[in-house]
Amino acid sequence: MFSHIDDPTLKDTLTKLCAHFASDAGCLGYLAEDHVHLCSIPDQASWQDVAEEVLTQKQTLLRNHAVMPYPRVIGAPIIHRDALVGVLCLAGCASDYSEQDVARLAQMASILAPMLAKTLEHNARRQEMLVAEEALQRHAQIIDHIHDSVITMDLEGYVTSWNKGAERLFGYTAEEAIGRNILFIYADEDEESPLMRFMEGTGSHEMEVRRRRKNGEIFWASVSVSLIADTDGVPKGMVGYVMDITDRLRANEDLRLFAKIFEGGGEAIMVTDIEGRVVSVNQAFTEITGFSYEDMLGKRSRLFGTNRDKDTIYREVWRSLKKTGHWKGELWEQRKSGETYPLLMSISAVNDDKGELSHYVSIFSDMSERKHAEEEISRLAYYDTLTGLPNRALFHTLVTQILHTSRRKKNEFALLYVDLDRFKNINDSLGHAAGDQLLKEVAARLTECLRATDVIARITGDEFIIALVELSHSYDARAVSERMLNSIIKPYMIDGVELNSSASIGISIYPNDGDSVETLIKNADTAMDRAKQQGRNQYLFYSQDMNTRSRERLELESSLRRALDRNELRLHYQPQVSLKTGKIIGAEALIRWQHPEKGMISPAQFIPLAEETGLIIPIGEWVLDTVCADNKAWLDEGLPIVKLAANLSAQQFKQKNLSTIVLQTLQRHGLEHHFLELEITESVVMDDTEKAIRMLKELNEIGIKMALDDFGTGYSSLSYLKRFPIDKLKIDQSFVRDITTDANDATIALAVISLARGMKMNVIAEGVETEEQLAFLHAHDCDEIQGYLFSRPVPAEVFRQMLVDGTCMEQFASGGQQTDLWG
Repeated sequence: MFSHIDDPTLKDTLTKLCAHFASDAGCLGYLAEDHVHLCSIPDQASWQDVAEEVLTQKQTLLRNHAVMPYPRVIGAPIIHRDALVGVLCLAGCASDYSEQDVARLAQMASILAPMLAKTLEHNARRQEMLVAEEALQRHAQIIDHIHDSVITMDLEGYVTSWNKGAERLFGYTAEEAIGRNILFIYADEDEESPLMRFMEGTGSHEMEVRRRRKNGEIFWASVSVSLIADTDGVPKGMVGYVMDITDRLRANEDLRLFAKIFEGGGEAIMVTDIEGRVVSVNQAFTEITGFSYEDMLGKRSRLFGTNRDKDTIYREVWRSLKKTGHWKGELWEQRKSGETYPLLMSISAVNDDKGELSHYVSIFSDMSERKHAEEEISRLAYYDTLTGLPNRALFHTLVTQILHTSRRKKNEFALLYVDLDRFKNINDSLGHAAGDQLLKEVAARLTECLRATDVIARITGDEFIIALVELSHSYDARAVSERMLNSIIKPYMIDGVELNSSASIGISIYPNDGDSVETLIKNADTAMDRAKQQGRNQYLFYSQDMNTRSRERLELESSLRRALDRNELRLHYQPQVSLKTGKIIGAEALIRWQHPEKGMISPAQFIPLAEETGLIIPIGEWVLDTVCADNKAWLDEGLPIVKLAANLSAQQFKQKNLSTIVLQTLQRHGLEHHFLELEITESVVMDDTEKAIRMLKELNEIGIKMALDDFGTGYSSLSYLKRFPIDKLKIDQSFVRDITTDANDATIALAVISLARGMKMNVIAEGVETEEQLAFLHAHDCDEIQGYLFSRPVPAEVFRQMLVDGTCMEQFASGGQQTDLWG
């Protein structure tokens, strides 16, 4: 009879309660929430009346229905927690219901109350859920149509819903995403969960974070997360809205970058509308032009303001802008201060989203420093920094143009190659500063001798080259050369010191002496070299014969480079004799070159060449080595003890390791140091006196004796001489030659002897060729002599034989005079 009751627990409870009544108790029913659950009874209406009355009075009732076969009906309210939740009715008893039945029914109602209340609550919730499910379905349909990603999660971050927007954004379907923790789309491991923000009291949270798609791609997203709460405000979950903002961030970054570039770049930027009115300028524009943003805003551009052909440039610019949308070029503009300056400008047309012209952007930079730098680079590249004259490169370019013009007009022009004589001596002795000042003075004097159309250049060191254009006659170059020589030879006052200089000039004429710039320069150089060889301070025109000599000189240089390897060099020894004993006490080693084809070549021919080419260093070391080897061999034979002297060139003497080389050579041959003497010229030690003193002291410390050759021929200083550790002075043969006939030569020779005596040095006269010279020197206490009177320089084997034979001065002098000298 309770089949209509849905709740099985309630149904079971009612059945058990009915069992307490008599079997004829009739039927049982209840009323709850306006739903009457009644069984069929004879008078349904009467039962309904009882139920309604109980609901109204909220108390148990007993009513008689005399007209009905089952006249009596009883009812009791069902009350739970002081709230009426229903009515329990009983009817159909064959006999009358007693008060005890009524009480039992009321007891049944109280027992039934909690169960019924729970059932009603359950039914209500089920109904709510049905309604909510319908709402969620409607919301899900709406959410799926939202383009952006919408994701719901429980409080632990597990996905509960995943809309179509999320599928499009992340690439995961709802089936793949729902049930997974939201961390699976995070790109940064250290990112905190949004729930942490909610725990701190925030009801919603917005952030910009990185997220990861299904394909692994990482992107920037804007995430807004909010809590979901029930009607009582209790959090039940979270809902997140996610948008891809990569493009927006990139656009923002581009804007920031463009703003930085616009304001922070070194180039000026000006934006104008299509009418040319200024819309914006940057800070660099203000710094370059002096005009501020306020000065320019809304005003027309000041471009092309100072160019003399500004109208032409203006038309060119706008023609290019209309045709290509771009123009670039150099302009001269005026700053706010009135100063003009060069600039490099680029103008571009800017179109809007519709492709319509909207603005012009001008970007320019101040080229003042660049122009200055270009001029400086050009000056350094094409001009001599000391004299300001063109250098070799520029001269070559200018003369090439002159040559083309002369060829077309059939004109002659001349090249003059000018080289200062003995400039190195001045430069080394007085210093480079003095030498530079001299070169500047020479450059000025040469320039004064030329016309404005002529070209002069300094090509290297103390060498100048000049082009005389459009000559009426080739010999016009003679007059210019004479003017130059006369100008150069005039005294110079440099740092309070009066100096004299001269020059040698070589001349080549186009087209007779060459049809190219290179050939003309080479031939002028050849003529200049020939002028130097012939005595300096002169000019010479080039001739074909000079080329022949030049080729011979090159051949000689090439042969000299091979002479050492081919063992073609020889040493000759010129004996040195004591004026006290007449015996050979030493010899000066003099080099000779035995050429296999040309025979014996004089040192005057190849020594200057060796010095120019640097070959003098290995040649000098060979001389030193050979001298030590010869003397050691003669000593080992038991021959009379002599001291052999080797000459040092200027380049050898300047070697920092000279003393080491000398010491190693002596040690290599096992020769004692007192068997070796080194000769240096006066000019060598006076080039750099302080360095010379240091080198002489180094040699003195290892026991080497030093002789000063050509003493008195240069510009010696007695104040320095006393500081030099010199052991012997050599009287130059130029003073010995006329010592008996020229009072000046005799006086100089006597002064040298006296000076040597006073400074405790030995003195030797060279170039002694007559008995009269010998007698004079002996009479005035000269220690030693060498010269043709006793012997010419002889090969090593001849000198050895002289030692073997004991050759002495007595065998060459006349008897009477010899007796007077060595009686």
